[in-house]
Amino acid sequence: MNHTLSIVIPMYNEAENVAPMLATLHQGLANYSNPWELICVDDGSYDATAKLLKQEAVSYGTHVRILCHRRNFGQTAAMQTGIDAARGKIIATLDGDLQNDPADIPRMVDELLSQDLDLLAGWRKMRHDEATRKIFSRIANHIIAKITGVKLHDYGCSLKVYRAEVLKEIILFGEMHRFIPVWMANVTSPTRIAETVVTHHARQFGTSKYGLSRTFRVILDLFAVFFFLRYRARPGHFFGSIGLVFCSIGTILMGYLLILKLVFAESIGSRPLLFIAVLFLLSGVQFLTTGVLAEMLSRIFFAAFPSNAHPKVQQDDSTPLGWKDPI
Repeated sequence: MNHTLSIVIPMYNEAENVAPMLATLHQGLANYSNPWELICVDDGSYDATAKLLKQEAVSYGTHVRILCHRRNFGQTAAMQTGIDAARGKIIATLDGDLQNDPADIPRMVDELLSQDLDLLAGWRKMRHDEATRKIFSRIANHIIAKITGVKLHDYGCSLKVYRAEVLKEIILFGEMHRFIPVWMANVTSPTRIAETVVTHHARQFGTSKYGLSRTFRVILDLFAVFFFLRYRARPGHFFGSIGLVFCSIGTILMGYLLILKLVFAESIGSRPLLFIAVLFLLSGVQFLTTGVLAEMLSRIFFAAFPSNAHPKVQQDDSTPLGWKDPI
Protein backbone atom coordinates (compact mmCIF):
# COMPACT_ATOMS: atom_id res chain seq x y z
CA MET A 1 0.00 0.00 0.00
CA ASN A 2 1.40 3.38 -1.00
CA HIS A 3 2.14 5.73 1.88
CA THR A 4 4.75 8.07 3.29
CA LEU A 5 6.57 7.33 6.54
CA SER A 6 8.03 9.71 9.12
CA ILE A 7 10.40 8.32 11.73
CA VAL A 8 10.75 10.40 14.90
CA ILE A 9 13.71 9.90 17.24
CA PRO A 10 14.18 12.10 20.35
CA MET A 11 17.76 12.25 21.61
CA TYR A 12 19.39 13.69 24.72
CA ASN A 13 23.13 13.42 25.40
CA GLU A 14 23.56 10.50 23.00
CA ALA A 15 26.63 11.71 21.11
CA GLU A 16 28.18 8.24 21.02
CA ASN A 17 25.03 6.79 19.48
CA VAL A 18 24.48 9.38 16.73
CA ALA A 19 26.59 7.83 13.95
CA PRO A 20 25.73 4.16 14.64
CA MET A 21 22.04 5.02 15.10
CA LEU A 22 21.77 6.75 11.73
CA ALA A 23 23.75 3.97 10.04
CA THR A 24 21.62 1.25 11.63
CA LEU A 25 18.38 2.99 10.73
CA HIS A 26 19.35 3.46 7.07
CA GLN A 27 20.47 -0.15 6.94
CA GLY A 28 17.16 -1.33 8.42
CA LEU A 29 15.17 0.67 5.86
CA ALA A 30 17.51 0.10 2.91
CA ASN A 31 14.86 -1.85 0.98
CA TYR A 32 11.83 0.10 2.14
CA SER A 33 9.44 0.43 -0.79
CA ASN A 34 7.85 3.81 0.07
CA PRO A 35 9.17 7.35 0.60
CA TRP A 36 10.31 8.08 4.14
CA GLU A 37 11.91 10.80 6.22
CA LEU A 38 13.82 10.84 9.49
CA ILE A 39 13.26 13.52 12.13
CA CYS A 40 15.81 13.63 14.94
CA VAL A 41 14.98 15.95 17.82
CA ASP A 42 17.86 17.01 20.05
CA ASP A 43 16.31 17.80 23.43
CA GLY A 44 18.80 20.43 24.61
CA SER A 45 21.79 18.10 24.90
CA TYR A 46 24.87 19.60 26.54
CA ASP A 47 27.24 17.22 24.78
CA ALA A 48 27.97 17.07 21.03
CA THR A 49 24.71 15.31 20.08
CA ALA A 50 23.22 18.24 18.12
CA LYS A 51 26.48 19.01 16.34
CA LEU A 52 27.03 15.40 15.30
CA LEU A 53 23.43 15.03 14.15
CA LYS A 54 23.78 18.01 11.82
CA GLN A 55 27.11 16.75 10.50
CA GLU A 56 25.80 13.26 9.82
CA ALA A 57 22.59 14.54 8.25
CA VAL A 58 24.54 16.28 5.50
CA SER A 59 26.01 12.98 4.30
CA TYR A 60 22.63 11.23 4.15
CA GLY A 61 20.47 13.77 2.34
CA THR A 62 17.51 16.10 2.78
CA HIS A 63 15.22 13.34 4.06
CA VAL A 64 17.09 13.61 7.40
CA ARG A 65 15.79 16.59 9.37
CA ILE A 66 17.34 17.83 12.61
CA LEU A 67 15.30 19.84 15.12
CA CYS A 68 16.86 21.28 18.27
CA HIS A 69 15.31 22.44 21.53
CA ARG A 70 17.04 25.41 23.15
CA ARG A 71 17.06 23.54 26.46
CA ASN A 72 16.03 20.19 27.85
CA PHE A 73 12.23 19.85 27.95
CA GLY A 74 12.00 16.07 28.38
CA GLN A 75 11.38 13.11 26.11
CA THR A 76 7.65 13.76 25.78
CA ALA A 77 8.16 17.32 24.53
CA ALA A 78 10.85 16.15 22.10
CA MET A 79 8.56 13.46 20.77
CA GLN A 80 5.72 15.97 20.37
CA THR A 81 8.04 18.30 18.44
CA GLY A 82 8.91 15.50 16.04
CA ILE A 83 5.28 14.47 15.64
CA ASP A 84 4.26 18.06 14.87
CA ALA A 85 6.95 18.28 12.19
CA ALA A 86 6.20 14.87 10.63
CA ARG A 87 4.74 14.95 7.11
CA GLY A 88 4.18 11.22 6.60
CA LYS A 89 0.85 9.42 6.65
CA ILE A 90 2.46 6.90 8.99
CA ILE A 91 4.62 7.92 11.97
CA ALA A 92 7.08 5.63 13.73
CA THR A 93 8.80 6.57 16.99
CA LEU A 94 11.78 4.94 18.68
CA ASP A 95 14.59 5.78 21.08
CA GLY A 96 18.00 6.90 19.90
CA ASP A 97 20.02 4.65 22.21
CA LEU A 98 20.14 1.70 19.76
CA GLN A 99 18.13 -0.52 22.07
CA ASN A 100 15.19 -0.42 19.65
CA ASP A 101 15.90 -2.09 16.31
CA PRO A 102 14.93 0.04 13.27
CA ALA A 103 14.73 -3.15 11.19
CA ASP A 104 11.39 -3.85 12.93
CA ILE A 105 9.80 -0.71 11.46
CA PRO A 106 8.95 -2.01 7.95
CA ARG A 107 7.29 -5.10 9.39
CA MET A 108 5.35 -3.04 11.92
CA VAL A 109 4.12 -0.65 9.22
CA ASP A 110 2.93 -3.62 7.15
CA GLU A 111 1.09 -5.05 10.17
CA LEU A 112 -0.49 -1.69 10.96
CA LEU A 113 -1.85 -1.30 7.44
CA SER A 114 -2.82 -4.93 6.83
CA GLN A 115 -4.69 -5.15 10.15
CA ASP A 116 -6.25 -1.69 9.70
CA LEU A 117 -4.89 -0.39 13.02
CA ASP A 118 -4.29 3.14 14.26
CA LEU A 119 -1.49 2.16 16.66
CA LEU A 120 0.85 -0.80 16.77
CA ALA A 121 3.02 -0.80 19.89
CA GLY A 122 6.25 -2.69 20.35
CA TRP A 123 6.53 -5.36 23.05
CA ARG A 124 10.04 -5.97 24.36
CA LYS A 125 9.31 -9.58 25.28
CA MET A 126 13.03 -10.41 25.58
CA ARG A 127 14.18 -7.24 27.28
CA HIS A 128 17.88 -6.60 27.90
CA ASP A 129 17.90 -4.25 30.89
CA GLU A 130 18.74 -4.37 34.56
CA ALA A 131 16.57 -6.69 36.66
CA THR A 132 15.28 -3.83 38.83
CA ARG A 133 14.12 -1.82 35.79
CA LYS A 134 12.31 -4.84 34.38
CA ILE A 135 10.57 -5.55 37.69
CA PHE A 136 9.36 -1.97 38.18
CA SER A 137 8.34 -1.79 34.53
CA ARG A 138 6.20 -4.93 34.81
CA ILE A 139 4.51 -3.58 37.90
CA ALA A 140 3.84 -0.23 36.21
CA ASN A 141 2.52 -1.91 33.05
CA HIS A 142 0.14 -4.07 35.07
CA ILE A 143 -1.19 -1.09 37.04
CA ILE A 144 -1.61 1.05 33.92
CA ALA A 145 -3.47 -1.71 32.08
CA LYS A 146 -5.71 -2.34 35.09
CA ILE A 147 -6.64 1.31 35.62
CA THR A 148 -6.93 2.45 32.00
CA GLY A 149 -8.45 -0.68 30.47
CA VAL A 150 -5.99 -0.63 27.54
CA LYS A 151 -4.40 -4.08 27.67
CA LEU A 152 -0.75 -3.94 26.58
CA HIS A 153 2.27 -5.79 27.93
CA ASP A 154 4.78 -2.98 27.44
CA TYR A 155 3.77 0.68 27.66
CA GLY A 156 7.36 1.85 28.02
CA CYS A 157 8.62 0.69 24.62
CA SER A 158 9.17 3.77 22.47
CA LEU A 159 9.07 1.75 19.25
CA LYS A 160 5.53 2.35 18.04
CA VAL A 161 3.87 2.94 14.68
CA TYR A 162 0.84 5.21 14.25
CA ARG A 163 -1.53 6.61 11.68
CA ALA A 164 -0.55 10.27 11.64
CA GLU A 165 -4.10 11.59 11.30
CA VAL A 166 -5.09 9.90 14.56
CA LEU A 167 -1.88 10.55 16.49
CA LYS A 168 -2.03 14.27 15.72
CA GLU A 169 -5.43 14.51 17.39
CA ILE A 170 -3.74 14.20 20.79
CA ILE A 171 -1.21 16.53 22.43
CA LEU A 172 1.42 15.25 24.84
CA PHE A 173 2.41 17.10 27.99
CA GLY A 174 4.71 16.45 30.95
CA GLU A 175 6.05 12.90 30.70
CA MET A 176 3.02 11.35 29.07
CA HIS A 177 4.75 9.54 26.19
CA ARG A 178 4.37 6.27 28.11
CA PHE A 179 0.60 6.73 28.05
CA ILE A 180 0.20 7.44 24.32
CA PRO A 181 -1.86 4.23 23.81
CA VAL A 182 -4.26 5.44 26.52
CA TRP A 183 -4.64 8.88 24.94
CA MET A 184 -5.10 7.20 21.55
CA ALA A 185 -7.96 5.16 23.01
CA ASN A 186 -9.75 8.47 23.59
CA VAL A 187 -9.84 9.29 19.89
CA THR A 188 -10.08 5.83 18.34
CA SER A 189 -11.47 2.42 19.25
CA PRO A 190 -9.27 0.27 21.54
CA THR A 191 -9.80 -2.53 19.01
CA ARG A 192 -7.63 -0.52 16.60
CA ILE A 193 -4.71 -0.63 19.06
CA ALA A 194 -2.47 -3.70 19.13
CA GLU A 195 1.06 -4.78 19.97
CA THR A 196 3.73 -6.92 18.40
CA VAL A 197 6.95 -8.46 19.69
CA VAL A 198 10.03 -6.44 18.74
CA THR A 199 13.77 -6.90 19.08
CA HIS A 200 15.46 -5.29 22.05
CA HIS A 201 19.21 -4.81 22.46
CA ALA A 202 21.35 -4.04 25.46
CA ARG A 203 22.69 -0.49 25.57
CA GLN A 204 26.17 -0.34 24.04
CA PHE A 205 27.06 3.35 24.30
CA GLY A 206 26.23 6.12 26.75
CA THR A 207 24.26 5.84 29.95
CA SER A 208 20.57 5.45 30.67
CA LYS A 209 18.66 8.65 31.50
CA TYR A 210 16.16 6.80 33.68
CA GLY A 211 16.47 5.83 37.31
CA LEU A 212 14.25 4.68 40.14
CA SER A 213 12.79 8.20 40.44
CA ARG A 214 11.09 7.69 37.10
CA THR A 215 8.85 5.06 38.71
CA PHE A 216 7.42 7.62 41.11
CA ARG A 217 6.86 10.09 38.28
CA VAL A 218 4.99 7.39 36.36
CA ILE A 219 2.73 6.84 39.37
CA LEU A 220 1.97 10.56 39.57
CA ASP A 221 1.34 10.69 35.83
CA LEU A 222 -1.00 7.72 36.19
CA PHE A 223 -3.16 9.70 38.60
CA ALA A 224 -3.30 12.51 36.05
CA VAL A 225 -4.19 10.06 33.27
CA PHE A 226 -6.97 8.57 35.39
CA PHE A 227 -8.37 12.04 36.10
CA PHE A 228 -8.29 13.20 32.48
CA LEU A 229 -9.75 9.97 31.16
CA ARG A 230 -12.70 9.96 33.53
CA TYR A 231 -13.26 13.60 34.52
CA ARG A 232 -11.67 15.91 31.94
CA ALA A 233 -15.06 17.21 30.78
CA ARG A 234 -16.63 17.08 34.26
CA PRO A 235 -13.97 17.79 36.91
CA GLY A 236 -16.68 19.05 39.28
CA HIS A 237 -17.88 15.46 39.66
CA PHE A 238 -14.45 14.35 40.84
CA PHE A 239 -13.88 17.10 43.40
CA GLY A 240 -17.56 17.33 44.26
CA SER A 241 -17.77 13.62 45.12
CA ILE A 242 -14.88 13.94 47.55
CA GLY A 243 -16.41 17.12 48.99
CA LEU A 244 -19.77 15.47 49.55
CA VAL A 245 -18.16 12.50 51.31
CA PHE A 246 -16.16 14.80 53.59
CA CYS A 247 -19.18 16.99 54.33
CA SER A 248 -21.27 13.90 55.09
CA ILE A 249 -18.68 12.57 57.54
CA GLY A 250 -18.40 16.01 59.19
CA THR A 251 -22.19 16.29 59.44
CA ILE A 252 -22.53 12.86 61.02
CA LEU A 253 -19.83 13.64 63.56
CA MET A 254 -21.43 16.99 64.34
CA GLY A 255 -24.81 15.28 64.76
CA TYR A 256 -23.29 12.79 67.17
CA LEU A 257 -21.70 15.59 69.20
CA LEU A 258 -24.98 17.53 69.20
CA ILE A 259 -26.79 14.52 70.69
CA LEU A 260 -24.12 14.23 73.37
CA LYS A 261 -24.54 17.91 74.19
CA LEU A 262 -28.33 18.19 74.17
CA VAL A 263 -29.41 14.74 75.34
CA PHE A 264 -26.63 13.69 77.68
CA ALA A 265 -25.44 17.20 78.68
CA GLU A 266 -21.81 16.27 78.05
CA SER A 267 -19.11 18.81 77.37
CA ILE A 268 -17.89 18.67 73.78
CA GLY A 269 -15.74 21.81 73.59
CA SER A 270 -12.50 20.01 74.43
CA ARG A 271 -13.18 16.80 72.49
CA PRO A 272 -10.76 16.04 69.62
CA LEU A 273 -13.75 14.71 67.70
CA LEU A 274 -15.12 18.27 67.45
CA PHE A 275 -11.98 19.48 65.69
CA ILE A 276 -12.02 16.45 63.42
CA ALA A 277 -15.65 17.15 62.48
CA VAL A 278 -14.89 20.80 61.74
CA LEU A 279 -11.88 19.75 59.64
CA PHE A 280 -14.03 17.40 57.57
CA LEU A 281 -16.66 20.09 57.01
CA LEU A 282 -14.13 22.73 55.97
CA SER A 283 -12.29 20.28 53.71
CA GLY A 284 -15.57 19.24 52.14
CA VAL A 285 -16.51 22.83 51.37
CA GLN A 286 -13.06 23.41 49.87
CA PHE A 287 -13.39 20.39 47.58
CA LEU A 288 -16.86 21.53 46.48
CA THR A 289 -15.64 25.03 45.63
CA THR A 290 -12.56 23.55 43.91
CA GLY A 291 -14.95 21.52 41.78
CA VAL A 292 -16.81 24.67 40.74
CA LEU A 293 -13.53 26.37 39.80
CA ALA A 294 -12.39 23.27 37.89
CA GLU A 295 -15.64 23.29 35.91
CA MET A 296 -15.04 26.91 34.96
CA LEU A 297 -11.47 26.16 33.89
CA SER A 298 -12.53 23.16 31.81
CA ARG A 299 -15.00 25.33 29.92
CA ILE A 300 -12.30 27.91 29.26
CA PHE A 301 -10.00 25.12 28.04
CA PHE A 302 -12.54 23.72 25.60
CA ALA A 303 -13.47 27.20 24.40
CA ALA A 304 -9.91 28.31 23.68
CA PHE A 305 -7.40 25.65 22.62
CA PRO A 306 -3.82 26.65 23.59
CA SER A 307 -1.59 27.29 20.60
CA ASN A 308 1.72 27.85 22.40
CA ALA A 309 1.85 24.86 24.72
CA HIS A 310 5.07 23.40 23.33
CA PRO A 311 8.64 24.64 23.08
CA LYS A 312 9.86 26.42 19.99
CA VAL A 313 12.53 24.74 17.90
CA GLN A 314 15.38 26.04 15.83
CA GLN A 315 15.33 24.89 12.24
CA ASP A 316 17.18 26.09 9.19
CA ASP A 317 14.34 26.96 6.80
CA SER A 318 16.79 27.35 3.93
CA THR A 319 17.49 23.60 3.94
CA PRO A 320 15.33 21.82 1.34
CA LEU A 321 13.12 19.02 2.59
CA GLY A 322 13.14 15.71 0.81
CA TRP A 323 12.16 12.07 1.06
CA LYS A 324 14.35 9.03 0.89
CA ASP A 325 13.23 7.57 -2.43
CA PRO A 326 12.49 3.84 -2.55
CA ILE A 327 14.86 1.59 -4.42
